Amino acid sequence: MKQIIIMKRQSLWLVLIASLVIGCSKLEQLPEATASADAVFGSDKGLELYANSFYQLLPSANNVHTADNMSDYGARRDAPPFLRGNAYSPSISDNTSASAYNLVALGPDWDWDWGQLRNVNYFLQKNTDPRVPEDVRRHYNGVARFFRAFFYFEKVKRYGDVPWIGKPLDVDAPELVAGRDSRTKVIDSIIADLDYATVNIKTVTDASRSLITKWVAYAFKARVCLFEGTFRKYHTNLNLAGSSAALLTLAATTAKKIMDESGFKLYEVAGTSLSYRRVFTNPAPVPEEVMLAALQDPALGILHAANWYMTSATTGVRFSFIRSFINTYLKIDGTPFTNTAGYETMEFKDEVKNRDKRLEQTIRMGPYKRLSGTTLVAAPPVFSYTFTGYMPIKWSLDDTYYDTRDLNNNAVSIFRYAEVLLNYAEAQAELGVLTDADWAKTIGALRKRAGITGGLTTKPATIDPYLQSKYFPGISDPVILEVRRERAIELTLEGFRFYDLIRWKRGDLMTMIWNGIYVPALDAQLDLNEDGIPDVVFYKVLPPAPRPASITYINVSATINGVPNSQRLANDTYGEVTWLTTITRTWAERNYYYPIPESDRTANPNLVQNPGW
Repeated sequence: MKQIIIMKRQSLWLVLIASLVIGCSKLEQLPEATASADAVFGSDKGLELYANSFYQLLPSANNVHTADNMSDYGARRDAPPFLRGNAYSPSISDNTSASAYNLVALGPDWDWDWGQLRNVNYFLQKNTDPRVPEDVRRHYNGVARFFRAFFYFEKVKRYGDVPWIGKPLDVDAPELVAGRDSRTKVIDSIIADLDYATVNIKTVTDASRSLITKWVAYAFKARVCLFEGTFRKYHTNLNLAGSSAALLTLAATTAKKIMDESGFKLYEVAGTSLSYRRVFTNPAPVPEEVMLAALQDPALGILHAANWYMTSATTGVRFSFIRSFINTYLKIDGTPFTNTAGYETMEFKDEVKNRDKRLEQTIRMGPYKRLSGTTLVAAPPVFSYTFTGYMPIKWSLDDTYYDTRDLNNNAVSIFRYAEVLLNYAEAQAELGVLTDADWAKTIGALRKRAGITGGLTTKPATIDPYLQSKYFPGISDPVILEVRRERAIELTLEGFRFYDLIRWKRGDLMTMIWNGIYVPALDAQLDLNEDGIPDVVFYKVLPPAPRPASITYINVSATINGVPNSQRLANDTYGEVTWLTTITRTWAERNYYYPIPESDRTANPNLVQNPGW
């Protein structure tokens, strides 16, 4: 099986080819030719090996599973600098890469860096050697243009208007001091690149799920068109709403082509409720559903750190889901959980029962167990890690062996078929044309896999008041509301949420209170998984010794040693756990874009700064 990751590590050719152009972080830097361009561009193998260097633009496994650490549905050990007024600015944004867990954009090329673009453009300019058959050259040009589109989509999401550069630039090129091109020009150029890719990429199937195929290019096109179509619809200040419908239609038709022709489907194992989780824990990508993945290889030391990140009190940001989001998981019969009388004061052990099966495959709850050595042991939420009680497991493996460092060998999906279904459903819903048949093939199918029994074949006709009031007060269409609910739940911890809020113009959700489980009283011994062993006590006065070793004791006093306490109960002696209400998170209009680093604006004064920065 062809493995791009292995080829990257093993091939000296790749190192030599990449050195032609990689390492240029500014547009004006020229490559040093340390390998013969003639050898590279004069053979199929040379083109293939050069094209492998483009894969560095894809997010790593760690990029994906940590990307939602700045989202509305997660609490964390600190408030992100981006949400703390003057803690993030154009003059310091250059240095944010020092804190990998503060990044939002996927992939290594997350900031105002242009070296990878020159790599792609150089290839496209040089790939003209007639010794290579034209269809082969067009194939690799298609791969290159896919990656140029990928590069630019990350830039548009982050900065809005950016310079469109379609060729490698000389040191005196006027484009080096040109201003920013409009997002319409850049998006049109991205779509043109993807249209070329879908027509010319020859690879249709790839067993390893590590190569860009024709269907991956279609999936990316649907993603881009949905993003931009909804962005223009809801960001009315751009005066681009008139072009929204055409983009949404293109998103729908592109996704539908994948649904009708690609052969991908949702992964389901008969007789088990764990199909969803297996998509994220298998060492090899699940071929039915996963279209492209970040592969791991223990033999080469290529591993990721999901377990370490999701179990360690000292590594990462201690991401914990908030209760407001957990409330959006439906009951197993397909009705809203928040329609249940008394849900507000339900204890954790009760609120997680009879819910969408994805909940038990996303957080620690109920009978969840993990392997410790050779023994399966109960694994309730651990309050030395979680701030809220809703402790994630989606990408982690059920074995404590993997908890101590980057040891995870499970493949991490970058494109999967479930997203295609969601993109189709959302585009159709936003256009107002989603039918019952569409619903059944998309949202209904996803919910069926999740064990939900009701509402699978008919689109909703009534609004869930909790979902509308808490999340989307401006939306009165119940279908759009339910599609958004489904997207959040199905794709959680896959890196979509922040930019979903950006395109829907709901960034203010980033300031939601970080709330957790309901605690009925101080000093109550809470058995979170009902195994007869108490797990946590919230106190103001620590009970005297001896204390049960199984219990984590959490001080919820107003102050600790004279310092305001970050972990409290909403009503002082009872209520929802709250975390870090001592620090104010804010959202302003400027936060819909990142600032261009001042160092780059100094080099090119024609790069006008984003408003508010």
